[in-house]
Amino acid sequence: MAANDRSKHITEGVARSPNRAMYYAMGYQKDDFNKPMIGIANGHSTITPCNSGLQKLADAAIAAVRDSGANPQVFGTPTISDGMSMGTEGMKYSLISREVIADSIETCVQGQWMDGCVVIGGCDKNMPAGMIAMARTNVPGIYVYGGTIKAGKWKGEDLNIVSAFEAVGQFTAGKLSQEDFEGIEKNACPSTGSCGGMYTANTMSSSFEALGMSLLYSSTMANPDEEKVRSAEESARVLVQAVKNNLKPRDIITRKSIENAVAVIMATGGSTNAVLHYLAIAHSANVEWTIDDYERMRKKVPVICNMKPSGKYLATDLHAAGGVPQVMKILLNAGLLNGDCMTITGKTLAEELAHVPDQPRADQDVIMPIEKAIYQQGHLAILKGNLSSEGCVAKITGLKNPAITGPARVFDDEQSAMDAILADKIKAGDVVVLRYLGPRGAPGMPEMLSPTSALVGKGLGESVGLITDGRFSGGTWGMVVGHVSPEAAVGGTIGLVHEGDSITIDAHKLLIQLNVPDEEIERRRQAWKPPVPKYTRGVLAKFAKLASSASKGAVTD
Repeated sequence: MAANDRSKHITEGVARSPNRAMYYAMGYQKDDFNKPMIGIANGHSTITPCNSGLQKLADAAIAAVRDSGANPQVFGTPTISDGMSMGTEGMKYSLISREVIADSIETCVQGQWMDGCVVIGGCDKNMPAGMIAMARTNVPGIYVYGGTIKAGKWKGEDLNIVSAFEAVGQFTAGKLSQEDFEGIEKNACPSTGSCGGMYTANTMSSSFEALGMSLLYSSTMANPDEEKVRSAEESARVLVQAVKNNLKPRDIITRKSIENAVAVIMATGGSTNAVLHYLAIAHSANVEWTIDDYERMRKKVPVICNMKPSGKYLATDLHAAGGVPQVMKILLNAGLLNGDCMTITGKTLAEELAHVPDQPRADQDVIMPIEKAIYQQGHLAILKGNLSSEGCVAKITGLKNPAITGPARVFDDEQSAMDAILADKIKAGDVVVLRYLGPRGAPGMPEMLSPTSALVGKGLGESVGLITDGRFSGGTWGMVVGHVSPEAAVGGTIGLVHEGDSITIDAHKLLIQLNVPDEEIERRRQAWKPPVPKYTRGVLAKFAKLASSASKGAVTD
């Protein structure tokens, strides 16, 4: 009999129920009803390379669950490829897929009364979705990341997915030949696995190690490598033991462990999307966590990893240099990590890190010692001002001067902005305003990788500001500010900006300001009318009605 009360209730219930006939149809034997029922939430899909290499991990987890004396119950979860849908109407479904995936896992785990769950995923929203679901159901769970992609190559240069997006701007600016444009496009993604820099997928997976919900070293392994399969096997074994020990997600996901996760996000130069996702994870786990907590963490945690998009290296390089455990050991020794937090193995984080060297190897420059930090403070700043009273997110590292005041260039959709950038209508000193792209306005809060990459490709990454109530890809860098809240669609000030208005973005002062008199802003507010909903049926319409502000994680419950 499984150790926890839920398992006892379930297995006894199944054993005494006529429903056991349906289990016999799947090959169960009488003794199986005394074993834990372990869900395998399998995100395998041929939609995207991020998820197309997951079946081998699911197969390994299934075998390990059986070998550990439990019954694997496999079910599928959907996914959306951010990279493939970027710049299209499909991108509106990306953030929404976080909720759909979380709902699907919760539905299966609770509907079938599973004793535990191994969640296997790859693309960006798979990670927060799985963690949200595990926090909601609060049955023992572990996250198995599908693994990162390997670096592409073209004429001796390393490539990744962002290389392809930036090549568009370079090509239209006449800085790239047709041969090189096609060469980059064809070679940027050479294998299965999720996008290779410290973009959203690798950011979230890395933070899950620090959160205590994934095994150490598992977040930076490459999907094609055999060690990723072995890690999936070990994850399943650990999960079965957690079921026997009744170790649940909310025993692990606490305010202190979320601090650990955010510390790793800051130290590694992670994605702006992590701000949104950890607000949602904390909400699901009933943990008190607000947007202002990120600024508190930013001020005390330095950036010690030289990672793309604002740095040099990819996740595979981080893995070779010692992985996330090496980063965490440095932070732990500096008093920047809570070592007493419980992990899914049943050991504390400090116990898990005991074998990790105190200092990074001297023969690499991916991970730096704390005294040689690349930046003394974190890179994800929370800006506030009359343009965003609830707060917004700016990635401020890698910029020579993260402050700009300039005229607003206003666009109510992504394509219009993209057309203006490619037609050289955006000039140095401009502040591009992309609005009606928030959780409710788009709906779905799409990412703006296409326009930001085009600006970089045009050589305007340092000299043009861009603000939006939408999101940014983890691959974005430059003078960009996202998640502006309140969003335009609910009457936020970003919806009141006129072409040519002066706007200030100042990361030094943590300020985002519309330089227009208060009386004029109020006059515009009184004249503003909410837009007619773009969708009245289906999942987009439901999300538009239910989604909270980005400052609260854009959650739907």
